[in-house]
Amino acid sequence: MHQAFLKLAGGVALALASGAASAAWTTTDLEVTGVIQEVPGPSLRCPSNFGGSITGYGNSALLGRVAFVASDCITPNGAIYNFDRGRFIIMTLSGDQVYADYSGQFVPTGQGADYVFNGASFTITGGTGRYIFASGGGQLLGNENMLTGAGTIALKGRISYWAR
Repeated sequence: MHQAFLKLAGGVALALASGAASAAWTTTDLEVTGVIQEVPGPSLRCPSNFGGSITGYGNSALLGRVAFVASDCITPNGAIYNFDRGRFIIMTLSGDQVYADYSGQFVPTGQGADYVFNGASFTITGGTGRYIFASGGGQLLGNENMLTGAGTIALKGRISYWAR
């Protein structure tokens, strides 16, 4: 039994070493652009008891075509809406995912119900597949019509991950 365990442990160590040798920690630019649809409503996880659920899709030179889902907490402050406790999942066609937290503000543009992101940022907190230990962050840009929930989004920043 002892020798079988040692052989198994040795095989696992060799497999891990060969995988690690072919991978390199990479830091590169990340840009994702797309369209979103937000549905605001009650949210018990939020101090304001109000939040938003977001779905969308887009493109990225690094990630390819992506879909994303997100949720955040929304706190009205006059004509401005603060959003925080945001959780973002970017899903690639290969099934890999990138996780990020985000926060910022929506401010009115003066054009009807159109708002733009202000001071919004994201922090990459991990992922799955090739992005399992990903980190990084950057600016979160975009706009949204507060009556329809339709808008655009752009994540512009840096990502570090194990490139294979």
